[in-house]
Amino acid sequence: MKFKSALKTGLFLLLHLFVVQAFAQQTSKQPLGVLQQRFVDLKFGMFIHFNIPTYFNQDWPDPEASPVAFNPTKLDADQWAKAAKSANMTYGCLTTKHHSGFCIWDTKTTDYNVMHSPYKKDVVRQFVNAFRANGLKVMLYYSILDTHHKLRPNEIQPKHIEMVKRQLTELLTNYGQIEALIIDGWDAPWSRISYDDVPFEQIYKLVKALQPNCILMDLNGAKYPKDGLYYTDIKTYEMGAGQRMSKDINQMPSLACLPLQSSWFWKTNFPSTEVKNPAKLVEETIVPLNKANCNFILNVAPNRDGLFDDNAIAALKEIGKLWHSDGSNVDFKPTGAPIIATNLAKHQPANSSWSDDMNIMDFANDDDFGSSWQSNPEVKSPWYEVDFKSPQSFNEIVIFEHKSNIKKYKLEYFANNKWNTLFDGEKSERVKLHRFGTLRGEKVRMLIESYDTPPSIAEFGIYKEPR
Repeated sequence: MKFKSALKTGLFLLLHLFVVQAFAQQTSKQPLGVLQQRFVDLKFGMFIHFNIPTYFNQDWPDPEASPVAFNPTKLDADQWAKAAKSANMTYGCLTTKHHSGFCIWDTKTTDYNVMHSPYKKDVVRQFVNAFRANGLKVMLYYSILDTHHKLRPNEIQPKHIEMVKRQLTELLTNYGQIEALIIDGWDAPWSRISYDDVPFEQIYKLVKALQPNCILMDLNGAKYPKDGLYYTDIKTYEMGAGQRMSKDINQMPSLACLPLQSSWFWKTNFPSTEVKNPAKLVEETIVPLNKANCNFILNVAPNRDGLFDDNAIAALKEIGKLWHSDGSNVDFKPTGAPIIATNLAKHQPANSSWSDDMNIMDFANDDDFGSSWQSNPEVKSPWYEVDFKSPQSFNEIVIFEHKSNIKKYKLEYFANNKWNTLFDGEKSERVKLHRFGTLRGEKVRMLIESYDTPPSIAEFGIYKEPR
């Protein structure tokens, strides 16, 4: 059985390799900075949460909910697209699979999909066709967390990772150019699926191999520093979950999202409940975010017939009267490539000069950006060290401080029974990123030479990034 499964997987991947190569010949790979600029300059788009939760009056339905429930008999994706146009939106993004695992495209990976519902039509196909026909760009949403297929904490197996790869391959080869892929349910406190459980680097490289010009975004803005590009091409903020960017000082290409209605998926009270005020949305959200290098995506939830309610349609028209793109280009700080590899320093033995009270060295490599190693004020020449216990290859070091206190410092690595200098100089940023040719060593340390107040390191990351 294992041989048959491996053979089936191999044939699938070989078939898609030919598709990918043919597609790649038609597309010219753009630098990430160009893609980030193009994405943020889109300014305003439509999120569409539409999936099996629509039929259960909850955003998280029973993961064993029957596909029989899904039956949008009047679905009209052209209505969605025209409503987006009326608000002067530039793109749409559809929830192809949410956390409960139901797929609304003709997938070959599982029977838990729209083709096994009474509706029996590919919703993703209708969405991409309608939005392109109306001159709008197309993006897709995909959840890593999948409670139906038991892709959840403590149960992840190789077959789950293979399913993710196959599903993303279908979505990125069968529906033409996808401007961006928004991934959710990954490395979030509530999903508890880490980038090691489902390896981020593998998924990122697959997406870029399938569609080099597709922006990949993970909704992970709650965990990582606002001025560092960790595991995403664009900084993301789910405003309804309390994630907020600083509109005055943001220098990163960003995305923020909110629902027009009171929640993401349609509820039975939506037709009779007021939606968010269009004027306030424009004045207090869209315009300020756009000025701060941020693209805003507003969710509108179709009802069980597959249509937008009248109050949502009216609100979108009103937004269109009040908001028009000014045509300006955003001006964000160049980010360089995102960090996509596993942090080799995470949970490794650490050592340091004298720490301040309980804030000992382990807090700087615990994969928690909210905790820190703190140098004792009595120490004049602080240092911090990570010990791999055996030689490791690495080509990137990223040090994150809550406050930018450390100025001049030296980075060294221990190899061949001696310490070797890797960097000796000054960086004033909170996120101190160093990329270099691949080295091999047993330890890495930071010797801190000048600082404003006693140094504090939130996370000391060491990576072997693909080049």
